[in-house]
Amino acid sequence: MTEATAAPNELGPSPDQDLRLGPVVHADGTTFTLWAPAAERVELTLIADDGSQRNLDLLHTGEYWTGFVPEVGHGQRYGYRVHGPFDPSHGLRFNPSKLLLDPYALAVDGSLDFASPLIYDSSDGDSAGHVPLGVVVAGSEAPPPISRPVPWTETVIYELHTKGFTKLHPDVPQHQRGTYAGLAHPSVIDYLVELGVTSVELLPIHHFVTEPAIAARGLPNYWGYNSLNYFAPHAPYSSSGSTGEQVAEFKAMVAAFHAAGIEVILDVVYNHTAEGGFDGPTLSFRGIDNRAYYRLTQQGTMYDVTGTGNSVDTSHPQVRRLVMDSLRYWVEEMGVDGFRFDLAVTLIRNENHEVDTVNHPFLAEVAADPVLGRVKLISEPWDLGNFGYQVGNFGTPWSEWNGKFRDSVRDVWRTSSNGVQDLAYRLSGSSDLYGDDGRYPYASINFVTAHDGFTLRDLVSYNHKHNEANLEDNRDGTDDNRSWNCGVEGETDDPNVIALRKRQMANLMSTLVLSTGVPMITAGDECGRTQHGNNNAYCQDNEISWFDWTLPATWSDHLELTKKLLALRAAHPALRQWHYFSGQPVVPGGRKDLSWIAPHGGEMTEADWFDGNLRTLGMFLAGDALRGFDVEGNRQTDNSFLLALNATAEPREVRVPDASWAPEYEVVMDTSHSGVTEVEANAIVPLAPRCLVLLRAL
Repeated sequence: MTEATAAPNELGPSPDQDLRLGPVVHADGTTFTLWAPAAERVELTLIADDGSQRNLDLLHTGEYWTGFVPEVGHGQRYGYRVHGPFDPSHGLRFNPSKLLLDPYALAVDGSLDFASPLIYDSSDGDSAGHVPLGVVVAGSEAPPPISRPVPWTETVIYELHTKGFTKLHPDVPQHQRGTYAGLAHPSVIDYLVELGVTSVELLPIHHFVTEPAIAARGLPNYWGYNSLNYFAPHAPYSSSGSTGEQVAEFKAMVAAFHAAGIEVILDVVYNHTAEGGFDGPTLSFRGIDNRAYYRLTQQGTMYDVTGTGNSVDTSHPQVRRLVMDSLRYWVEEMGVDGFRFDLAVTLIRNENHEVDTVNHPFLAEVAADPVLGRVKLISEPWDLGNFGYQVGNFGTPWSEWNGKFRDSVRDVWRTSSNGVQDLAYRLSGSSDLYGDDGRYPYASINFVTAHDGFTLRDLVSYNHKHNEANLEDNRDGTDDNRSWNCGVEGETDDPNVIALRKRQMANLMSTLVLSTGVPMITAGDECGRTQHGNNNAYCQDNEISWFDWTLPATWSDHLELTKKLLALRAAHPALRQWHYFSGQPVVPGGRKDLSWIAPHGGEMTEADWFDGNLRTLGMFLAGDALRGFDVEGNRQTDNSFLLALNATAEPREVRVPDASWAPEYEVVMDTSHSGVTEVEANAIVPLAPRCLVLLRAL
């Protein structure tokens, strides 16, 4: 450890009554505290601007190491050196030559030197100068809360990438493009408000690094699913600096969204860290307490259910404390409004690595926490381990990414479904998944596309993935795309193919927005964003992934359709209902809250439901008495709607129900642009091939 001095007597008495993990700034210095129960000695390393080091021995108290350093405050860069046995076969990976990032650091400065062997614990060389450092950050005011929290029934989520969304935006100043400040630009926020979304879901912004194997190919980790710290905003997304400025800039961004009435939801990756597998770099957790933070085999190697080389072990109480402290910090101090948990099943595996959807303490702690009780919680209900697919099994208070919605809707519109039975469940809120454990339709986060996979435009333009730019010989990414290229692979000048693709995009977007549950739109799907067939653009920090701001004008018809759909949804509670349907009248003498209409005009029969070739369906939503009340306590009422879809390649004739349902209808949306504007009761209506029509009862 060159240029380092040891000065254990410089530590003063801590002014803190309680041990608070991480650095706590006071008027005359900073208290540093690290949890490292198996360590034999812990040094705090303070790094000067010239790279020189000052090493201070922390005091040992129980499972913690702590000390107060006078005249050290905001902006100070630091790390830890943790001493103890090095015995990998028993999971012990202590090595004081590795300068470790504080798990509770509130900001991170510096980059990872992928080429250096010094970042691995097999080397005795000092890793200082080759690894990111923690930064001391003084407390500051939290962003103002959103003036009106968005109810689940009104929520429309928009998944976007912090850098990619503004990197090419012409109105954002050059130095702010791709940053938190860029997202806060009025032109960006105005676009989202005009689109009609209520909540932005940011791909990971916890500070992350690229995996060494990806860096060796000359590519970055663009998506950010490789967290190194769970408290610090990703420093490269800051336009103002990385020694604490990123914290202030993130808070300003949240404040700007809140002022516009938009929530901020974070995609969080507590299931694994950036330290990779057994032979990965030692950067933080591994060198502090490898056996506590990670799931291990009996041989001391990593037990991996995430596909990244390691899995965080939330069966350990202190690891759960880290996750819970992080979540509360982002709510209370950084102002965020919710979280989407990547590979959330990993977080509910017990000490034997088994999935426990009933008694896992993480679920209990989240459900009982008063801070988390006021924000949105969304699970990605699967991981890669045994019994890892748990869609529908998280229970209250969780909502879930509904992968079955995605698959069912894709299959219907590419004419590969087995009838319409499964589609009916998805259109009406997926009660088969969420209705048996006390949850409501908003437990279903409906999506057709996400960051992982084809964009909406690519979904109707490619049958196969085209991931050559990832330099993995097109082996990466899923082969189960459930896509249909409309007859031509990739871009084409054929006007008939282009028209069909646009109609299919309209059908998919309409199905998403008009289904019961919470719709999630992937950024750019409203205006034809393409990744040119790449369905795994995790390492493409370039035009493949960036939002092309020339598209909203080029694809104005699809953009306007999306705006219209979202406006209809916002205006009509019948299209975003709070309760599951019963198929019975809500009030005596009223119509059934939900009726399924067969092409012949009557209600679906058992034979219809089991017709594997049927792909034409009507859904009548009665708005005369909804299951819910307005702010004055009156039962809500609305228009009634009939949604009719024909997912076949041939025209179909359908009969509208008789006058006992409604005397006539107004066509408010038609993806085939047939020109029909009004329909009388009991009339036969021609449906064009592959179209969706929404009629409002008059």
